[in-house]
Amino acid sequence: MKEYARLIIGGKELRLPVITGTEGEKAVDIRALRKETGYITYDPGFANTGSCKSKITFMDGEKGILRHRGIPIEQLAEKSSFVETSFLLINGHLPLRKELTRTSIMLNDQSMVHEDMKIFFSNFPRLSHPMGILSAMVNALRSFYPEIIHTEEDFEKVFIRLLSKVRTLAALSFKISRGHKVIYPRADYTYCANFLNMMFDSPVNPYLLDKDVVKALNTFWILHADHEQNCSTSAVKTVGSARANIYASISAGIAALWGPLHGGANQAVIEMLTQIHEKGAGIKEAVEKAKNKRSSFRLMGFGHRVYKTYDPRAKIMKKVCDKVLPKLRINDPLLDIAKALEEVALSDSYFVEKNLYPNVDFYSGILLRAMNIPTNMFPVMFAIGRLPGWIAQWKEHMDDREQKITRPRQIYTGLNQSAYVPMAKREAPAVEVPEE
Repeated sequence: MKEYARLIIGGKELRLPVITGTEGEKAVDIRALRKETGYITYDPGFANTGSCKSKITFMDGEKGILRHRGIPIEQLAEKSSFVETSFLLINGHLPLRKELTRTSIMLNDQSMVHEDMKIFFSNFPRLSHPMGILSAMVNALRSFYPEIIHTEEDFEKVFIRLLSKVRTLAALSFKISRGHKVIYPRADYTYCANFLNMMFDSPVNPYLLDKDVVKALNTFWILHADHEQNCSTSAVKTVGSARANIYASISAGIAALWGPLHGGANQAVIEMLTQIHEKGAGIKEAVEKAKNKRSSFRLMGFGHRVYKTYDPRAKIMKKVCDKVLPKLRINDPLLDIAKALEEVALSDSYFVEKNLYPNVDFYSGILLRAMNIPTNMFPVMFAIGRLPGWIAQWKEHMDDREQKITRPRQIYTGLNQSAYVPMAKREAPAVEVPEE
């Protein structure tokens, strides 16, 4: 039986259809609202607005649930690889062995970048942020690969190219920024192993792969692979809704992810922990400063726009840190501070009542530090991980016949109609009124 929501405006009743998702989520379909009543909804940040129907990712912020194509994130982090999870997100199902092998071979085949792209790198100012460079370079890929997507085979070629080359571009930018010899990808290495080798191998100091570090990087990227309709994903889809090419759309997503409230949050966590460590401030003192509304200090890595309980990805990331850091014989004081902060904050009624639990950014920065990833590269690592989600969401959006170009409405609060004032009158001297 069809369910409806009743809305009464100005004495007129409007029946709005209710849409129910497969997990029981309900939404009121307001597409006819303005046409029937002249009204629109007001929802800053779109926190209560569903922009699409999606089969990719399910989140329940109150219960701390995250699933990709129905599979819990905990199972993917433990049993899957980043390439397999990417295939799942983009193609809608787990690959057969021959499909996974074919994808891995294609990723290796597409891992090189055009030599002319090195010219772009050499012309960026030396202090340019890696995210700005990556966004520009991804946009530039369109110039090297101008073909248009017409078939599924065309799309497969493009998403393989993006997954492979963005990883190479990130490692390339790291090497060039330091004036080091560029290391090319190897056909005998897996996706994550190749990235680590391209980042850290050198002619005088060969990089020795550690299977636990490779597994940790796989887990890091799996945990960031998709997160429903977040800011950067919405940016990708908004640009795509104008029928811009996929490279421009992904470039927009990278730019959105650059923000400190989004992909830059893990970098902000490390900077906060470093500040606490260097100043020798006590943990309780830091917590009290965070609770003080007059203080500008914030506990970065706590709370989430959707999760109102412990971020399931944070639990996994914490376990990875506990395993990898001792293996690498790293005694990171920032990890000790992070654990102490978490313990104090979770027992404080202020944080509990406001549902301010640790999110994935709280521990991911510590893991990246252990891998010797520079702090300004943290958002780039996030971008590589989020890439399959962006691609999957972009494709779903393009295939959705209900979608139109993104064009939100507004509530105008400016001046009413007023006449144009000529320049002479605008600059005329004020007339002095004589005193009585």
